[in-house]
Amino acid sequence: MNISQFIDYAVHKDSVEKEDIIALCNNAEQNNFYSVTIPSSFVSFAKQLLKGTSVKICAIIGSPLGNDSTNSKISEAKKAIQEGAFEIDMTINLSALKKKNYIAVLRDVNDVKLAIGHTVLKACIEITQLSKNEIIKSCEICLDTNVDYIKTSNTFVRNSATLTAVKIIRKTVREGLKIKASGDIKDYETAIKYLDAGAERIGTSSIIEIKEHSRLLNNSKIYKQYLESKNKTNLTTKKETSFI
Repeated sequence: MNISQFIDYAVHKDSVEKEDIIALCNNAEQNNFYSVTIPSSFVSFAKQLLKGTSVKICAIIGSPLGNDSTNSKISEAKKAIQEGAFEIDMTINLSALKKKNYIAVLRDVNDVKLAIGHTVLKACIEITQLSKNEIIKSCEICLDTNVDYIKTSNTFVRNSATLTAVKIIRKTVREGLKIKASGDIKDYETAIKYLDAGAERIGTSSIIEIKEHSRLLNNSKIYKQYLESKNKTNLTTKKETSFI
């Protein structure tokens, strides 16, 4: 089991240039990360750089506070998908959430998901801006839509991912949604802790070393789940083979 396939690699900068995207894509390819998370304006450029690799592209829209109109988010998402984005990372409307205009938040997320169809949608709730009750409410709203992931926050926000928040999200959504823990995750040990807490994807701007950590991985919850899943698959295969 290699945790590199849990990693969404991003740039830790407010202002991103082409040189940053080149370095990002090169590092992602060399380390076999699952995807690069980039501003939607760079999707076409990144697609050229990643041609022939297995690294996927996740386009950021509606960042940083999600206050763009729904139509604007839909337009940006559709264009990104046409240019090569495999996933969409959208910030929910935090202003509307703060004002308890929950219907507006739900419609915003739901309309974007309907517009992009089967494309994976990650709803970023930006936990640094929310109270515990607001985190729970945003999770409940996301459950009522067809989003695929709840993302804790933008990668460039410091101290934005917390184990407590991931546990709150997991307790709220149970198995209904996947979780992306993002921001200030810089090493292998921390990444494993988030995966064990319930995250299925890690957003980071650091090149997390994946070597020489076999003992830590073997003792982790995520590795035990991986082994259980692998064993179930093998048993199913054996049963199907016995009927042939």
